[in-house]
Amino acid sequence: MTITKDIRYVGVNDHQVDLFEGQYVVPNGMSYNSYVILDEKVAVMDTVDRNFTHQWLDNLQTVLDGRKPDYLVIQHMEPDHAGTIDELLLRHPETVIVCGERAGAMLRQFRTSDVPNTFYTIKEGSVLNTGHHELTFLAAPMVHWPEVMVSYESTEKVLFSADGFGRFGAVAKFDEKADWASEARRYYLNIVGKYGPQVQALLKKAAALEIATICPLHGPVLTGDLTPYLNYYDTWSSYRPEEPEKILVAFASIHGHTRAAAHT
Repeated sequence: MTITKDIRYVGVNDHQVDLFEGQYVVPNGMSYNSYVILDEKVAVMDTVDRNFTHQWLDNLQTVLDGRKPDYLVIQHMEPDHAGTIDELLLRHPETVIVCGERAGAMLRQFRTSDVPNTFYTIKEGSVLNTGHHELTFLAAPMVHWPEVMVSYESTEKVLFSADGFGRFGAVAKFDEKADWASEARRYYLNIVGKYGPQVQALLKKAAALEIATICPLHGPVLTGDLTPYLNYYDTWSSYRPEEPEKILVAFASIHGHTRAAAHT
């Protein structure tokens, strides 16, 4: 699927999963997103869960149309995004791995192959030029793993946001945004919610950028007026109620006494 003139979607949908990460009910499945920047040099942005290796490689081969990836950008080492790294590098050992120092340490521990690869280690403010496109990397630790980086492509104003702005549910088409907030809220509060200060730090960095498109690792690509999505994340990560006149009091009660106290 085409996202911009030179950026393609090569992700997959998982309709087999019942519980995402073994605990979150996902009746509409899950998407594992991956992207490719087609330029003078080709950059693959993250991979997918290893259960979908062949489907992802087929998607990638179709988009590459005979070309080879020059770079593999690893923004997040969680297995649902890093599960196919070895398969890609076995097929294209010439590919340069682009990742942060923490991700690089994890990768060396997680890999099962001994194929030697060139590493380009990035940090806050590092830049990768692919020709007409330029990626600037921003550290996003604990959104929601310690190694996370996000990247901003300045030519077409695209933010590759890792797990930020993700959503439960498979994606029928890449721009499907119907009722985004419902499943995005549930995803955020369960997975990212306790890292509000770290999300706020990332939002401050994003505020300095001119963003036209957000490409997350789960859920639909976000385009058009991005204000509602940014506002939701600001509200959630600052722990402000969306509806100020309402307060949720949650309780579990074996004998009814805690229930009575909650109602009181």
